[in-house]
Amino acid sequence: MTKPEILMMGPYPTWDLEDLESNYTVHKLWEAPDRAAFLRQVGDNVRAIATRGEIGASAELMTALPRLEIVSCYGVGTDAIDLSHAKANGIRVTNTPNVLTADVADIGVGLLLAVARQIPQADKYVRDGRWRNANMRLVTRVHGKKVGIVGMGRIGVEVAKRLAAFDCPIAHFDIAQWDDLPYTFVPDLMALAEQSEFLIVTLAGGASTQKIINADVLQALGRDGILINISRGSTVDEAALLDALEHNIIKGAGLDVFWNEPNIDERFLTLENVILQPHHASGTVETRQAMGKLVRDNLAAHFAQQPLLTPVI
Repeated sequence: MTKPEILMMGPYPTWDLEDLESNYTVHKLWEAPDRAAFLRQVGDNVRAIATRGEIGASAELMTALPRLEIVSCYGVGTDAIDLSHAKANGIRVTNTPNVLTADVADIGVGLLLAVARQIPQADKYVRDGRWRNANMRLVTRVHGKKVGIVGMGRIGVEVAKRLAAFDCPIAHFDIAQWDDLPYTFVPDLMALAEQSEFLIVTLAGGASTQKIINADVLQALGRDGILINISRGSTVDEAALLDALEHNIIKGAGLDVFWNEPNIDERFLTLENVILQPHHASGTVETRQAMGKLVRDNLAAHFAQQPLLTPVI
């Protein structure tokens, strides 16, 4: 029987690629020197796209694939996939929720500890031999501090659970109040920033949240405040954040995501009050294996005409 043909937007781990290649004819778009020519060559037979959250799938791309039936996304965020086009054209979309939630929440707490306790700086202090001459400067505690979480979805809830164990009072902002959560709901983002010592962003990306963390929010967070972003780079006004870091409008930041990743603004590289992560919050072997399996299981279900495991559309 002829294998269904799929278009891969970017590389997957070997364990996923080997499985996909055993079940499908895989066309690797990222390897094509001329992508437009490649799509003209293979596009008429492609029935599925396997993509990643940061790559997505544009309306232009989907239009070039007249037999496209499904887009299976390796990641939770679908803001880089044109969902309106997919829905209008009967194209199914899946993602990989839940399996990466715990790891992303762990990194959120890890970044907060790294910034507040200056863990990377302390490591360098020892390696440079400065400890022999003097004790390191004092840092900021985490336990008991007021935490504001911006976006109380799955990841926000898991971050809150972890920081509750640090005896941190927790409040949150979202588009609507969740009645079943034991945390204070603050309907105004500025008010949440003003009352928080640590502000942790776990929002979904997209137009509705673009640059929601702006200069006013950072000013409200204040000189003793720390910002953590484990959501999308689009949710933070990076020009405002860089200004806030450079002029000590806030104490520091921990960032896993950026506006133009991986080609981030080089000003970040010179700042000592920011900890940088290469969009790697879900980058554990265990989670990436689970994400890949969910991508593959959704594709298998689709081609077997079975219900999708994690449909977005």
